[in-house]
Amino acid sequence: MRSSRWVVGSVAAALLATLVSCASPDEAPPTPAPAAEHAHALHNVHRVNDQLISGAVPAGDAAFDELAHLGVRTIISVDGATPDVARATARGLRYVHIPITYAEVTESERLELARAVRDLPGPIYLHCHHGKHRGPAAAAAAAVALRLLVPADAVEFMKRAGTAPSYEGLYECVATAHAATQIELDAAPSDFPAAREAQGLVAAMVEVDEAFEHLNDIRAAGWSVPRDHPDLVPAAVAGSLTDNLRLSADDPLSREHGEEFLARLAEATHAASELEEALVRGAEPDELDARFEPVQASCTDCHARWRDRR
Repeated sequence: MRSSRWVVGSVAAALLATLVSCASPDEAPPTPAPAAEHAHALHNVHRVNDQLISGAVPAGDAAFDELAHLGVRTIISVDGATPDVARATARGLRYVHIPITYAEVTESERLELARAVRDLPGPIYLHCHHGKHRGPAAAAAAAVALRLLVPADAVEFMKRAGTAPSYEGLYECVATAHAATQIELDAAPSDFPAAREAQGLVAAMVEVDEAFEHLNDIRAAGWSVPRDHPDLVPAAVAGSLTDNLRLSADDPLSREHGEEFLARLAEATHAASELEEALVRGAEPDELDARFEPVQASCTDCHARWRDRR
């Protein structure tokens, strides 16, 4: 589902004009800030404070221009996809890539995120893909580590941002998080790479997620080329989904998940292949809807069992 688009008014500009430094571990946590107004080129934008903002991936020049206009100086991505470093660099923005899963924010990831928020120039815009789940969880976990929020308020921040209850692992990590010591933060990695290349199953699932999103756009357009995505070829998108699901089965991590996981992956691959074949032969929309439903169900069931839980 696409995120709603909102327009930033003068209030948002004022809120982001003043930089607020992260509290030290010895200070009491301040009152959590309300959600920020939403920029017209950015989706699902919420703020912990004027220093730390979470949202969806900035897509295209308008989104990066909006970030620069808002005074953002550092962008942190927790998504698996490679960040658009070139667009950020062209506007004087630094990109940091710390990808996390839907299952949890590990302790090492939490401390690395917290150190990045503490040490890098702000305001900082922290994003996942849709800006609803991993991004808010990562921002909330880092905020607890830096004593910007207590766990209960951090969980509420996730809820306001739209983090789904089914992501139990993300909620658990934040609810049980603790404030980090200066020693813990100083020991966290500080190289802050602009991009970490995804490999194997992770890389394939990034492609699967993108293909699935495009198929939803194609379906909304009556199983034809969407007006705002004239580059999409419906059968080719379904083919990409099929290929990446098939490739996922060859990754050692998939085999580590066991036979049940591999069986579910095979079911999803078969369903995607049937959808691809139906698109190639020009099937009617009703049939394509019916072919798409088992693909959706397979992905949802698999995510609930293996991806979304800690």
